Amino acid sequence: MRELGDVWRKDEEVVVREVVLQNLLICMLCFYSLYYIVVSVCIGLLRVHEINSLLMPFDYTTQPSWQNPKYLVGVISTEVTYILGGLIFAWIVEEWVWDYAITVTLLHVAMTVAVMSDFPSAEHWWIALGSGLVMMIFGGQLLAYKLFRSNFVYPAELQNF
Repeated sequence: MRELGDVWRKDEEVVVREVVLQNLLICMLCFYSLYYIVVSVCIGLLRVHEINSLLMPFDYTTQPSWQNPKYLVGVISTEVTYILGGLIFAWIVEEWVWDYAITVTLLHVAMTVAVMSDFPSAEHWWIALGSGLVMMIFGGQLLAYKLFRSNFVYPAELQNF
């Protein structure tokens, strides 16, 4: 026979799981919405005409060159999206920005593999993704700490738990 405490914990786990999945979905939608907005702005500012903007977040095949406007659109949009995304994630998830940032990045890599039908092997794409992820984590966590400082759990508090 199950006790009431077991039922309560089970319901609480389901609610927590639903909240996490809901936040992840919101973060993914914000990430890609922001990505396409930034890509569109970069295309307009750099006056690039021969570019498939729908594939831009997933395109790792562009030859890296600071003279290539298509490459510049890809790099700038990736970095700006990750920086702004971290700030938006802080507002959505409050304190677990690093976790959602890593998860969204892994899902982005999986979607890149699915869209491009190949695993990205271009070093410049991985460097842009990694540096963007680091900036997203640091910027987002810093903002989350500043905004939601009273919600954070500190190790000293855990000892008395």
